[in-house]
Amino acid sequence: MPLQLITPPSLEPVTLDEAKAQLKVDTADDDALITTLITAARARAEWHTGRAFVTQSWVLWLDCWPGDGIAQVPLPPLQSVSAVSAYARDNTANTVDPARYFVDTVSAPGRVVFDCLTSPGFDLRRRNAVAIAFGAGYGGEAGDVPEPLRRGVLEILAELYVNRGDGPEEIAPPAQALLAPYRIFKL
Repeated sequence: MPLQLITPPSLEPVTLDEAKAQLKVDTADDDALITTLITAARARAEWHTGRAFVTQSWVLWLDCWPGDGIAQVPLPPLQSVSAVSAYARDNTANTVDPARYFVDTVSAPGRVVFDCLTSPGFDLRRRNAVAIAFGAGYGGEAGDVPEPLRRGVLEILAELYVNRGDGPEEIAPPAQALLAPYRIFKL
């Protein structure tokens, strides 16, 4: 179940000013470093929780048609599914009619639930046979991201800034506590 990032977030869940306030930095000397660390902290927090924070677009590739007619879409919250394509053995892409599936944006992770009668109707190629293009995240603005997640990013940022590569592999307990309620567990 490979994921392909199509469009990364257009902004981060915390601003440079918020980050500098967290770090108690009042000069512009480290602005470039801090900006880079904000992105790294957000990516680490997203990986830890299994969620997308700010709106981004992805493609989920499946090797076969979902046997039970349900495809789980990782990276909640699922905002939308823009297209579902099935690829024939000759690599021809066929778009599945949106009337043939329901997009469940309430569940975490979200799901695409296909009609019982929906199947591609042709032999699929052996790998990356189904592509689900989707948007994920809490919204397009930093303020759309829940405050505990934003605070978690700031805590991870502080750890990255202070240790500059010499820190522990684990996320520090204050950040873990903030992120824990949002973490998606796989059973």
